[in-house]
Amino acid sequence: MNKIEHIGIAVKDLANSIPLFEKLLNSPCYKTEEVASEKVMTAFFKTGESKIELVASTDPEGVIAKYIDKKGEGMHHIAFDVTDIQAEMSRLVSEGFTLLNETPKKGADNKLVCFLHPKGTNGVLIELCQEIN
Repeated sequence: MNKIEHIGIAVKDLANSIPLFEKLLNSPCYKTEEVASEKVMTAFFKTGESKIELVASTDPEGVIAKYIDKKGEGMHHIAFDVTDIQAEMSRLVSEGFTLLNETPKKGADNKLVCFLHPKGTNGVLIELCQEIN
């Protein structure tokens, strides 16, 4: 893993959360994007070399909506940049981690992504991200 790519924060409403985070981070939202396969809308912010991703559900039955119903708004995941997502997935499986998806899928911000089950990572949802070339 190369670096933290972004921190994902689950929010109920991007319209309310984007201005809040623009003030908090003193940085404009540089991109919003729908990820239809995940039933979410995302908003990205840069602060230094780090990124924050706000994630809001577009479906009341979506994973993020259910997460917020159970745990409330807040930190959802930590994403790590990787050079070769397939190799990193294989390495992590060989180390005993459980993947939530067997193959990488297209995520937001021009990335291939894969998530690790939080039961094997002390309750933290981990996302692997590789830039799509």
